[in-house]
Amino acid sequence: MSSLKIGREHKARKALFTRGIRRGFLTLDEIDEALPAGSLSDAERWLLFYSLHAARVEIHDDDGRRVALEELRASETEPETETEGESASRDH
Repeated sequence: MSSLKIGREHKARKALFTRGIRRGFLTLDEIDEALPAGSLSDAERWLLFYSLHAARVEIHDDDGRRVALEELRASETEPETETEGESASRDH
């Protein structure tokens, strides 16, 4: 990974923490915009959620509802379900 990319991600995380600590919460959309899919591994994303929680920053969903840390963990570890077509093609 290039140092430029690492620097951008570090700045994005720092800005998220600053905003979250100032306001007391962040939305999932704000987190996803700052750190798009693929920019963090599942473990790094979980660590981010855990660190925000430890800093007393709440995470809110699109409806403004507070999302518990356990819910965030469950959404990160749920296995992807395969469609019937994928299962059938693999069985042949």
